[in-house]
Amino acid sequence: MSSHRGPLSDSLHNDRLVIATRESALALWQARHIAERLGQLYPRLQVTIQGMTTQGDRILETPLALVGGKGLFVKELEAALARGEAHIAVHSMKDVPMVLPEGFQIVAITEREDPRDAFVSNAYASLAALPPGAVVGTSSLRRQSQIRARHPHVQVKGLRGNVPTRLRKLDEGRYDALVLAAAGLNRLGLASRITALLSPEESLPAVGQGALGIECLAGQPALEALLAPLNHFETAACVRAERAMSRALAGSCHVPLGGYAQLRGDRLWLRGFVANPDGSALVEAEEMGDAQAPEALGEAVAQRLRERGAGSILAALAI
Repeated sequence: MSSHRGPLSDSLHNDRLVIATRESALALWQARHIAERLGQLYPRLQVTIQGMTTQGDRILETPLALVGGKGLFVKELEAALARGEAHIAVHSMKDVPMVLPEGFQIVAITEREDPRDAFVSNAYASLAALPPGAVVGTSSLRRQSQIRARHPHVQVKGLRGNVPTRLRKLDEGRYDALVLAAAGLNRLGLASRITALLSPEESLPAVGQGALGIECLAGQPALEALLAPLNHFETAACVRAERAMSRALAGSCHVPLGGYAQLRGDRLWLRGFVANPDGSALVEAEEMGDAQAPEALGEAVAQRLRERGAGSILAALAI
C-alpha cells in the first residue's frame, strides 16, 4: 500500500488531526486521552475523534477465537486510515495482531497502565476463596487456561461485551466472579469494583496489556514526528519483546498465551507461557535480555517455551 498523500495529509499543516476509534466506552476514553495529550503538546492542534463500530463489536455472542480474533477490532479502523478518513487509530495493544498489514505501522506506544488482571466479585475475596463449582466469567483463553490450571475446582465460562455489560451480568447473578483487565476498569473510573489484583505469578498478563498503541500509515514523517513525544521508551521496549515472543509462536486468539516484560535497569525481564485451553498443560519460561534489543529477547523466550513443550501444544491447536 502506498502512503496516503491526500487532503488529510495536507490538513496536518492546517493544525487538524482525526483519530479513528471504536465506539465502546473504553475505546472512546483511550482516544480522548490521546487527544488530550496531543492538545497539551500542541495547543493549536484541532483533534477530532471519529467513532466507528467494528465487526468485533457487532458479534457479541460468539467467542472471538471462532470469528477471527481480536483483529476484528482493528481492521475497520485500518480501512478508515487507508481511505484517508483519519490520520491515526488508537488501539489497546493487546488487541493489535502480531503482524500488521503492509503499509501500516505502530508509530507510538504510550506509558503503560496497570498491566495486571483484576478479580471482581460481589461475594468472594479471591479466586482461591471461590467454592467448588463457582462460575468465573472471562472472554480470554489466556485467563481461562490459567484459572483452570491453578483453580480446577471452579467453572470458567465465556463472557463477551464491553466492561459495563460484563459487570451488569455479574451483578445480575449470572457469574460468581469475573476476571478483567485492571487497566480498563481504572480508565473507566471503575477501580472501586476491583476486589483483588492478580499477581503475574497467578495470572500472567496478555501481550501488550495496559498499553495503548497509535497506528498510522507508513511513510508519513511529519505525522511520525508529531506523535514521537507520546512514545514511552520503557513501555515500548516491553511490548516489543512481548509481541516478538507471541509472533515467534504464531500467537493468536486461538492460543492461550501470555507475555509480560519488565525493565530492570538496562535489562528486560520477559516471562511467557503457553497452555492448553483446558489448563491441563501449561509451559512457562523466562529470560533476561538487552532492553535495546527487545525482539531478540522475545524470540529467545519463544525458543525456550518450544524446548519445554510449547511446540506440541501449538501443534495440537493446529497452529
